Amino acid sequence: MSGNLLEVLNAAADAVEAALSVCEDWGPTGAKHGQYGFDLAADAAACAVLRDGGLRVLSEESGLAPGDGPVAVLDPVDGSTNASRGIRYYATSICALDPDGPVAAVVHDHGSSERFEASRGAGAWLDGRRLPARPETPLRAAVVAVNGTAPGAGGWAQTRTLGAAALELCAVAAGRLDGYLDFSADGLGSWDYLGALLVCREVGVSMVDALRRHLVTVDHGARRAPLAATPLLLEELSGAHRRLSGAPART
Repeated sequence: MSGNLLEVLNAAADAVEAALSVCEDWGPTGAKHGQYGFDLAADAAACAVLRDGGLRVLSEESGLAPGDGPVAVLDPVDGSTNASRGIRYYATSICALDPDGPVAAVVHDHGSSERFEASRGAGAWLDGRRLPARPETPLRAAVVAVNGTAPGAGGWAQTRTLGAAALELCAVAAGRLDGYLDFSADGLGSWDYLGALLVCREVGVSMVDALRRHLVTVDHGARRAPLAATPLLLEELSGAHRRLSGAPART
């Protein structure tokens, strides 16, 4: 089943790539904060393919479609601010869910044309090359991505703030970064992280919400604060996040 789903997800990512290549509206829509014309063009292209593939879509831009059956959680353009400013670090992220959670995922980097894919229990790939399991990195040597602003030193070596959560989380899976922490005021929608969640899981990278809420949700209004790293490093990053943010201790 996941193989067929990956075909649909890849076709949807291809459709977004084609739509963006001819899009002329890269300005704000005025309809809601942070939404641009290219977001809507990408959403229309992806949703059409996903619906034709038998999936119900939860999109950042168009909400949750009515009906039953498997859901594709879609961020047509993750990193819209980057895209609007000509910073070529933005992606399309799609994750298919079944009753057991994420089953297939595609994250396409529009800046580099790299594509991450994952299938539950079968591994994760970058441009067709299987990603190996990630080794542990000590906190003092870790390079971590932060969404928002960390309110103090967390004990890791270096910080990156890149502006596209799906790509940053996939970078953790690929070993380009060691961890990811969300310190944003409002948190992230599920479309921001679910595609990368499956990529991470398939290489041994764990992801949790800072407040230990369920990460898998199709509630368009739900927000989460994802933290990701290999298990031992994640424990250290979680402790640093609690200390810096004042979040309640894990029980």
